[in-house]
Amino acid sequence: MSDTEQTEIFVQQLAECQGRLFGYVYSMLGEHSRAMDVVQETNLVLWRKKAEFREGAPFMPWALAIARFQVLAHVRDQGRDKCLLDTELVAVLSDETERQVDQLESMRLALRRCMSDLPREKMELLRLRYYRAMPIAEIAKSMERKADAVKVALLRVRRRLADCMHRRMQEG
Repeated sequence: MSDTEQTEIFVQQLAECQGRLFGYVYSMLGEHSRAMDVVQETNLVLWRKKAEFREGAPFMPWALAIARFQVLAHVRDQGRDKCLLDTELVAVLSDETERQVDQLESMRLALRRCMSDLPREKMELLRLRYYRAMPIAEIAKSMERKADAVKVALLRVRRRLADCMHRRMQEG
């Protein structure tokens, strides 16, 4: 793979993780502007260390580890500010947040797999309701069904997805 292709992949992964990275940092600092500053610092460190990233390794855990160190450095450097948390508490929060991020990522992957198993008609129903935010009455009209039938169908699809996710999460 060329350097240009590797850089493009790196930039894409970095862009995709910005929301989760901000949420992670914000959960530890609790203030928007400080979290934004730390995320920007984290992005700079990630860019500088991009050669250290192992191709094929999960990007998000690596990015979160660097963000954690940036948060700890920020708390240490800003220690005079009584509004900031101490480094031990930040470490505890960071560990818990990482655990939750891993769990959410597992749930997201399980949901994606479960959705891929749905019949096309059920996927279309979900797409209309949740991706396009279409009201139930409009969905019913477009599918030539009663609104109550659409509600029941959505309920069944959600239950099916929940059961499937539960099974997949149990499987590991």
